Amino acid sequence: MATGRLTIVVVERDQMRAMMIVDALREAGEDRIHVLGDETGLARRVADLQPDLVLIDLASPSRDSLEELALATGPTERPVAMFVDRSDSGLTRAAIEAGVSAYVVDGLRPERIRPILDAAIARFHMFSRMRSELAATKAALEERKVIDRAKGLVMRAKGLTEEQAYGVLRKAAMDQGKRLVDVAQALVTAAEILK
Repeated sequence: MATGRLTIVVVERDQMRAMMIVDALREAGEDRIHVLGDETGLARRVADLQPDLVLIDLASPSRDSLEELALATGPTERPVAMFVDRSDSGLTRAAIEAGVSAYVVDGLRPERIRPILDAAIARFHMFSRMRSELAATKAALEERKVIDRAKGLVMRAKGLTEEQAYGVLRKAAMDQGKRLVDVAQALVTAAEILK
């Protein structure tokens, strides 16, 4: 992604600092840059622009403004790099918890922009993969629970072993051209209705 065709939104109130950031980004090969100097309606404006990355520069953030800015820029949808002049562990933790991909203390210096953006993008993709894997694991666990409940119902109703009950469910799924979990869910739902 470090090829120079990113759409980048820069959130910076100070016009002089914003121009320094834009110049540094252009020097790093980026040319699709939008500067937002006012944080009013930030979430909507970022959503409208659909940037690949958001860069936020704050001189001395408060915990509230930091969290608000981070959440408004959609850190689960795109990498967010935040540059601050000074911080403390509470602010760092708040930024990370809000999903900021890169939180850089000691301000923004032009020569550091490209490597920091690359790191923010890589970290964002790593966490996106982890979120996807976690969601898939949770879904698989929920499916397993439904299948286990359905097996229990079949075992009690027909006096079968767990393996036999699983075979009954599996055959029903194959006969109906459905996924095993869908057949199991239908059985569980029917059993709850009939209670």
